[in-house]
Amino acid sequence: MTHVIVSPCVGLKEGSCIDVCPVDCIYTTDDDNQMYIEPDECIDCGACVPACPVTAIFLEDRVPADERQYLEINVKYFEGKDMADLKLATKTAKRMINE
Repeated sequence: MTHVIVSPCVGLKEGSCIDVCPVDCIYTTDDDNQMYIEPDECIDCGACVPACPVTAIFLEDRVPADERQYLEINVKYFEGKDMADLKLATKTAKRMINE
C-alpha cells in the first residue's frame, strides 16, 4: 500500500512532506501543480501525513471518495518518467521551496 497526495496540495506545494520522507519518494517539478508519491518507493511509514499542513496525504485505501481520482492521477504521473531526471528536478524544487 502507498500514500497518495490529493487536491488540497494542488497549487500549494509547501514541501514539508518532502523534508520528512526518509526514502525521498515524494516528487515534483517546477511545472507540476502538486507533489506526487512514487508508489513503488513509498515504504508506508506515514511520516508525511502529519507534516502536511493541509491534510492532503492519505493511505490509498483511505482516500476520501471525492478525491479517489487522485489514485489514478498519481499512478499516471510516474508513467514514462525518467526517475533520474525527476529526482534532480525534485531536489531543485525542494531547494526553491526551502529558500
